[in-house]
Amino acid sequence: MAKEKSVYVCSNCSYQSSAYIGKCPQCGAWGSFEQKTFNAQPQAKHAHSAGQVLVQPITQITYNDTQRLNLKDTELNRVLGGGLVTGSVVLIGGEPGIGKSTLLLQIALMCSECKVLYVSAEESAQQIKLRQMRMNISSDNCLIMSTDSAEQIVQTACQEKPQLLIVDSVQTITTSQSDSFAGSITQVRACADILTEYAKTNNVPVILVGHITKDGMIAGPKILEHMVDTVLQFEGDKNYGYRILRSVKNRFGATNELGIYEMTSYGLQGVENPSKVLLSGREEHLSGVAICAATEGRRTLLTETQALVSPSYYSSPQRISNGFDIRRLNMLLAVLEKKAGVKVSNKDVFLNIAGGLKINDPAVDLAILACIISSHQDIAVSDKFCFAAEAGLSGEIRPVPYIDRRMKEAQAMGFEKIFLSKYNKDSVTEKYSIRPVFIAGINDLIEQLIK
Repeated sequence: MAKEKSVYVCSNCSYQSSAYIGKCPQCGAWGSFEQKTFNAQPQAKHAHSAGQVLVQPITQITYNDTQRLNLKDTELNRVLGGGLVTGSVVLIGGEPGIGKSTLLLQIALMCSECKVLYVSAEESAQQIKLRQMRMNISSDNCLIMSTDSAEQIVQTACQEKPQLLIVDSVQTITTSQSDSFAGSITQVRACADILTEYAKTNNVPVILVGHITKDGMIAGPKILEHMVDTVLQFEGDKNYGYRILRSVKNRFGATNELGIYEMTSYGLQGVENPSKVLLSGREEHLSGVAICAATEGRRTLLTETQALVSPSYYSSPQRISNGFDIRRLNMLLAVLEKKAGVKVSNKDVFLNIAGGLKINDPAVDLAILACIISSHQDIAVSDKFCFAAEAGLSGEIRPVPYIDRRMKEAQAMGFEKIFLSKYNKDSVTEKYSIRPVFIAGINDLIEQLIK
């Protein structure tokens, strides 16, 4: 028999010690050590039968097309790469109240052709029923279960044999394998391991809801994100009606895909033409406004960037940004003052991406520079202009990819000119009626806007 060994493990950070310690030297938690006993020579978790081939040349490995489950949701299917792969584990994170439970219950009800087991450790069956009545969607194949036991979830799933398992959330369920409290690192890791093993063994896809920290990261150990196949981030400003579903990790698809939803009284509705929605209701001939042709995955979004430049009455001017990296804004302001002579060091600068969106595409740089110059000079940018280029530290305007896609979307929305880097000339075709304007530096941009 294998010799048993005892070790003390911190329930907060999993730090191990051979003796009991009052304060954890790694995370600083007090009284968090628990005694664990295990075999010094544990057996492998998955034993292979004798004679089974474990090593083989890659040329002899057969490949079958991966089967995917259609979730009846165009936006989510796009982000997942064409549907949910059977046997995969998906982790969805987002702020409280952003709509994670609404999205997953909506999916469970819309997939009426397959059997879905929806497990909630945060809400009762009656609370879930209220949300279902608000959505006005019904399905006899959607089974509801309220429990916080990982073993009970797996036992019920093995009995009911669902084609999709949804667990809300992984931070609120517990397992008897760990004595720590729900949401601790050891509990989260153990519960995720049990559910992942169930998914791989039974070839059933599992969707997990995960809480996030104040920094916007998935709560719990980083190993949780490594254990799952796909990590999705559900984000958006709760004061706006739009939500964005981003792919952070995806073993079966691209990681730059984007899904856009609109929160309504009947649940989340996919937005087929986000550019039309984001540009609706804007006023014409206002200073400090410019339109950017940004890309997220395979989608092109025409978004409105707004800037307000005003005199500062404090020793340190304010820099506030919504939907755009504040550090990159400070960089663009420094380039604008150094290379173009636009004095903004003594000005308050406020930047906003309309609609509550967060844009990461570098092509938004040119539109931000345009709206800052517009607000500083108090001149309006034509509502028939849009911008798509990156700004360099030397004041040069750098090229961006997917020019054909950006021009097609801008032309469809009625724009007449699109400002691009001069290095994108070879990427422009003549099949679009929209006129490209090529610029080399920030000074060229100022001349085009002021003339």
